[in-house]
Amino acid sequence: MASALKAAFAGTPEFAAVALDAMLRAGFEVPLVLTQPDRPAGRGMKLQASAVKQLAVQHGIPVSQPHSLRLDGKYPDEAATARDALLAAAPDIMVVAAYGLILPQWVLDLPRLGCLNIHGSILPRWRGAAPIHRAIEAGDAETGITIMQMDAGLDTGDMLLIERTPILPTDTTAVLHDRLAELGGRMIVSALNLAATGGLAPTPQPAEGVTYAHKIEKAEAAIDWTQSADEMARRIRAFDPFPGCTFQLPTDKGTEVVKVWAASVCDGLGTPGQVLHAQGEQLVVACGQQALALQTLQRPGGKRVQVRDFLQNLSLPSALG
Repeated sequence: MASALKAAFAGTPEFAAVALDAMLRAGFEVPLVLTQPDRPAGRGMKLQASAVKQLAVQHGIPVSQPHSLRLDGKYPDEAATARDALLAAAPDIMVVAAYGLILPQWVLDLPRLGCLNIHGSILPRWRGAAPIHRAIEAGDAETGITIMQMDAGLDTGDMLLIERTPILPTDTTAVLHDRLAELGGRMIVSALNLAATGGLAPTPQPAEGVTYAHKIEKAEAAIDWTQSADEMARRIRAFDPFPGCTFQLPTDKGTEVVKVWAASVCDGLGTPGQVLHAQGEQLVVACGQQALALQTLQRPGGKRVQVRDFLQNLSLPSALG
């Protein structure tokens, strides 16, 4: 049974929608939702509402979509409208999850119990925009969710609740994202129940062990065969579903950019990029250390396919770019 706590919500993608859904199912009153403006998406590039907005509309919750919350910024009228909406909603607390906008001090100060953030790592490791991707890419053995009391810094606030989960050898960002989203939803309900009774115990983040999870850039997608096979296998898992790891494939019609969605480390010796085996169920490429057995690939305009289907009627060069 939820308390009488009124909790505003700020979030945008599916990760945040899972948390909002958990709050609503637990019975919390959500008087206002903040989310990013509708964005063009899909082949037709039609405006599409965020996952959080779609859920809020289903439940009849008022939605505010400012481009910025800075009253002295580029969109002061939108920020002022959002401020008026928040003041009218009079939340006791605000939950923030993958919102995508920086909260100025006036927002942090507005709810009497402040703002709680659902962060997808064990802070202070992987502060920043892409904690799930970077944890897999780095080969971390575990990650988790930190519920944090927000302050003006970048993921620097006091920790309130922490739960850990192992990163499995087969985890992609897509798979780990869903697991952490469910964990975050469960934890924020616990945190709100504790907040209602004054039961949250803030713990400052350690000064040591700080790392930053910089935003994933498309330029990082290109496979560097001079790196170790282990590094590349982790990156392939980390970059699924976005942006995908790629290599250059020369064809009769020019060069194709092929995406690799699954690969495993195997023994093999050769010049980095050299195709060591390309037949049947095996496409093995030499790396700086060991080799990669490519398993799931995607040609431009095509679907993800297994190696056997990829190799059909395809003449591979002796080395991949």
